[in-house]
Amino acid sequence: MDADYLPFHPNPSKPAYRPPPGSVDAHCHVFGPGDVFPYAPERKYTPCDAPKEKLFALRDFLGFERNVIVQATCHGRDNRALVDALRASNGLARGVASVGPNVTEDELREMDEAGVRGVRFNFVKRLVDSTPKEVFLGIAEKIAKFGWHIVVYFEAQDLEGLIPFIKQLPTVVVVDHMGRPDIAKGVDHPDFQRFVGLMHDLPTLWSKVSCPERLSLQGPPSYDDVVPFARTLVDTFPGRVLWGTDWPHPNMKSHMPDDGHLVDVIPRIATTEEKQKALLIDNPMRLYWNT
Repeated sequence: MDADYLPFHPNPSKPAYRPPPGSVDAHCHVFGPGDVFPYAPERKYTPCDAPKEKLFALRDFLGFERNVIVQATCHGRDNRALVDALRASNGLARGVASVGPNVTEDELREMDEAGVRGVRFNFVKRLVDSTPKEVFLGIAEKIAKFGWHIVVYFEAQDLEGLIPFIKQLPTVVVVDHMGRPDIAKGVDHPDFQRFVGLMHDLPTLWSKVSCPERLSLQGPPSYDDVVPFARTLVDTFPGRVLWGTDWPHPNMKSHMPDDGHLVDVIPRIATTEEKQKALLIDNPMRLYWNT
């Protein structure tokens, strides 16, 4: 583990909000354990181990029934830890993998059988080295045959340059963490409105309304300044939003969030039972289990 790496919260609180039965934590990770699933040589950080057993225990404690596990950059394109967790989940987890341009159809089929339903394209420069967009488009063609979707991770200042690429993708596209808006600029700033406008333009574009702990300037426990951004997306696109804990919160520098507090943000961004059911059950089930 890196000397400045913050381990996940050892004793999160029980959330006051109770997710409805069947709820999905649609964005989380597994790390290692490193002696079984080594971290990638090209990684930009070395985390603490966060194995599947810890993730599943947190799922149960918080009141969720399913997980969508996203391949983390510290494991690179070695998806063995992800696939192992999916196979151990008894069908209660689906996955988003990271693959290279030389991935074979047989490899994709094996991951599909384990529960992988998407691939992640990361454009956050501090986390990964740059990949030509032509490489990503080639991967997109391969995975589209399996009915998978694409998760894209970028920061708000890079969205404008990515729009032509996103419009070329042949599948559903899910944006991580609302495109990481600059909260200080406010909901009405052109940067966030550009993202809202793109969701209006592209009916295949979805968003995760997650990670207030990464975006907030105000901080815990309520993360009030992020709520208007997430609520805007939930209210405007109720059928195309997902929520997740982001456990074990890799590369957090300001603080390590209490996952119970993150769950308690949900009813403030999805303000009716109908919106909560769409966010936590209907949307993730449609995208990850009913394919």
